[in-house]
Amino acid sequence: MIDEADLESSSDAEMSYELSAELREALDGLRGEISARFPVRERALVEKIDWMSVIQQIQRRVSTLGMSERSGQVDEFGMDEVVLRRARPLLDLLYERYWRIELHGIDWVPDTGPCLFVANRSGFLPYDGLMVSHSIWRMRSNLQPRFMVADWLITLPFVQPYLVRLGGVRACRENAERLIRSGEPVLVFPEGQKGAAKVFRDRYRLKRFGRGGVVRVALETRVPIIPIGIVGPEEAHPILFKWNAPARAVGLPFLPVTPTFPLLGPLGLLPLPTKWVIRIGEPISIDHLAPDAVRDELLISRMNEELRSTIQVLIDTGLSDRGSVWD
Repeated sequence: MIDEADLESSSDAEMSYELSAELREALDGLRGEISARFPVRERALVEKIDWMSVIQQIQRRVSTLGMSERSGQVDEFGMDEVVLRRARPLLDLLYERYWRIELHGIDWVPDTGPCLFVANRSGFLPYDGLMVSHSIWRMRSNLQPRFMVADWLITLPFVQPYLVRLGGVRACRENAERLIRSGEPVLVFPEGQKGAAKVFRDRYRLKRFGRGGVVRVALETRVPIIPIGIVGPEEAHPILFKWNAPARAVGLPFLPVTPTFPLLGPLGLLPLPTKWVIRIGEPISIDHLAPDAVRDELLISRMNEELRSTIQVLIDTGLSDRGSVWD
């Protein structure tokens, strides 16, 4: 029986052969033009060059551009332990000096095993997921939560390779379930794009959590839900308003306008050194629920709203604990 992968690989091979044949035919034509237009001596110099080899070498270099640090220790989702280890001094600097992060409630995090961390989306760039994952790793060195990243971010050029190698994973229910079933802790942001697009006047007010996808994942995989409230990143990139028309022209859901972007160009993407507070709440166990609870829409809706309320309380407490945006 031939599966789809075999058919795809066969199709790719045929396409590659056809392209190679067309390329060789074009090169033969080019040699003919050179023979007709250039003197014998210059023609001999040109004909010594193996143009096919040159083109193939250029293709190899372009395909590996930006991958010089790639190690062999890459998991199925693309996380690279070597790259992550090299990035940790910078992440420590951001944690200790730049954002001066306070982490509360680490005792609620289990020492081992998969779990589902659920946090508020805080800021339009995924600094929150990266720093929450790093914060937990600092206290539980055997845990490195994989953080979910929205589609529009994971597909941006130059952003996607580094996010993936540092532990980011495209946000979808299937990926979350696969990670949990393989024993990995996962960090999700059920507000999604609505949370990332909040303007400054709506900061730290939670949006709807969709249709309960987070609760469904927990019920399917039988892991506890650990709520997290994050304070700080929304002031690091305060969105004054959004441009929608220019964003659609470049394939983005929105173009944020902040006090520094786009006024300062690329420099405007640098986050402000705000004070962060991360509060981890008591886990929500699902052990007492029957396996068929995943089909109870009323239960899922109620748990979804209770989870949202719990995270809102953690956010409000974090805001009260922090006091000033800068200290």
